[in-house]
Amino acid sequence: MSSPPPPIRVVIADDHLVVRTGFAALLDSQPEFTIVDTATTGADAVRVCREVSPDVVLMDIRMPEMDGIEATRQLVGEAPDGAKAPRVLILTTFDLDEYVYDALRAGASGFLLKDATAERLFDAVRVVAAGEALLDPAVTRRLISEFTQLPARTRAQPSPGLKLLTARETEVLLLVAEGLSNGEIAARLFVTEETVKSHVSRTLTKLGLRDRTQAVIAAYETGLVVPGLRRTDQGPGPHDN
Repeated sequence: MSSPPPPIRVVIADDHLVVRTGFAALLDSQPEFTIVDTATTGADAVRVCREVSPDVVLMDIRMPEMDGIEATRQLVGEAPDGAKAPRVLILTTFDLDEYVYDALRAGASGFLLKDATAERLFDAVRVVAAGEALLDPAVTRRLISEFTQLPARTRAQPSPGLKLLTARETEVLLLVAEGLSNGEIAARLFVTEETVKSHVSRTLTKLGLRDRTQAVIAAYETGLVVPGLRRTDQGPGPHDN
């Protein structure tokens, strides 16, 4: 009989005591999670994570000394001594937080509302710990809205890596940029979910991206997706696998 997997190690970074203790109590109620430390500032979060190497960080955006965006940028960069960088789940009080887009661009894997239910919290930590991005259509729409307000000069130029994608991989990337899950993409393209996972994995590798969150941002910043146009006007139609 195989032994259960080790618990997911979590750090909670938030300058509000109620948030830290509340989330810690909820996660500690489940054997699959363990709280290894907490932090009250972005600087503390970076220091603590370098010391205890958690799997997931619940990161508030607005904290003293160093905000969650800069802390995220430092943590998801190259970790010292080859250590694995933690996955960052941004905490926000409402889904239209003006800084969510910047946090995702800094390398966060998704975001969670502070008033989320216990089950939503548990699921979010599981998803992020597994290497997936917690990104739904509502978040995607927010990303699009934020991106369209950026000055043109700040937008990235088309990536040469896009030319490496097959027609099907490009189509899958367009659907990822719409916020569709693997299952929804599979249903849209009449293929298996495993096939979609393979396309997504190869696309991320070819573009040098970490996860789906980065893929969505890249799709807009490289001009593959043009806000305001229908998807059929932006990319190839169905192709054989």
